[in-house]
Amino acid sequence: MNALPDRRLNAYRPDLAEEALRGVVTAERFTAGAPAHVSLPVAPLRPRPDITTGIDTELLYGEAVRVLDRAGGWCWVKSEFDGYVGYVPDEAVTDSPVTITHVLAVPRSFAYTGPDLKTPSAFPLSLGSGLTIVGESETRGTRYFQLQSGHSIVAAHCVPAGARIADDYVSVAGRLLETPYLWGGRSAFGIDCSGLVQLAMMMTGRTVPRDSDMQASGLGSSIERSELKRGDLVFWKGHVAIMEDEKTIIHANGHTMSVAREGLEEAIERIGWLYQQPTGYRRP
Repeated sequence: MNALPDRRLNAYRPDLAEEALRGVVTAERFTAGAPAHVSLPVAPLRPRPDITTGIDTELLYGEAVRVLDRAGGWCWVKSEFDGYVGYVPDEAVTDSPVTITHVLAVPRSFAYTGPDLKTPSAFPLSLGSGLTIVGESETRGTRYFQLQSGHSIVAAHCVPAGARIADDYVSVAGRLLETPYLWGGRSAFGIDCSGLVQLAMMMTGRTVPRDSDMQASGLGSSIERSELKRGDLVFWKGHVAIMEDEKTIIHANGHTMSVAREGLEEAIERIGWLYQQPTGYRRP
């Protein structure tokens, strides 16, 4: 009997499935879904429509999704960025047409109620958030962009959509040092190990798988430990770290509960009692 597709990347239930799975899974009906965008600063994505269920990942402000179903205050969605499937609160997405013109290029910033840092902040934004800029102004020498929502953001914190903020994704990861660890997190407010890899690479123009097992099996090519250099990845069962240089890693981890630097040898020894030795090394 054929195994069912990975539920993280394939939307199917007994009553409904995405159109791409027609002939692959059995469902009462199929849908192509409807386009929408994330309207909260960060939207936790869960495997079930249950607020007490742990999150699988997060969607960032402005990211595109396809809404497959709406019911009971929840939206069943599929990310257009990495294909992840899950449930978000109904208020987390908007059907209003959105054209992303810019992306937040600093770890964290604020949308203000007006084009002035002295006006109240409306909501925070994470690195990688997608923004729709409809105007600009200047207050006391600082340029502000006006968002489609009517809020304002410091223009210097943004880059045009599609632009890279760096060529080296390790430097992006380094800007997130001391970010709190969050299981399933994918933002500069809280992030997990594979979320750090994905977000840092996203800001250099790359789309990579979300979870560490996906990254371990499909990202780049396998290498030997003796070949490790800056930018390579070290994998354990359920964990991934980024090589900052031949001896040092950067990783979001549950030991420091943050994004931190650590010596590779020290990490291998510390992690070994619980997760054994690294399972592989890859060059993305």
